[in-house]
Amino acid sequence: MKLNREEVLHIARLARLALTEEEISRLGEQLSNLLENFEILQQVDTTDVPPTAQSVDLQSVMREDKVAPSLPAEDVLANAPRREADFFRVRAVLE
Repeated sequence: MKLNREEVLHIARLARLALTEEEISRLGEQLSNLLENFEILQQVDTTDVPPTAQSVDLQSVMREDKVAPSLPAEDVLANAPRREADFFRVRAVLE
């Protein structure tokens, strides 16, 4: 599906974008290519494919917590821009 200039401008207006002539031309071409890809996907036969929210099984990405020794404070604070004793020194963020 080829988008014309007015359709590209309408989409830009909906997205609150101010476009130059070059951007209108480039965006029109890119959006047209995208719509052509969707047209190809619409031709795929999905009659035997059940509706689903996920295309693959979900797996937990969480791992079990393991107790491990901490790094020494000196190693942790070695590259700190500002430090005070064994702590990072940061600007106050409260009023």
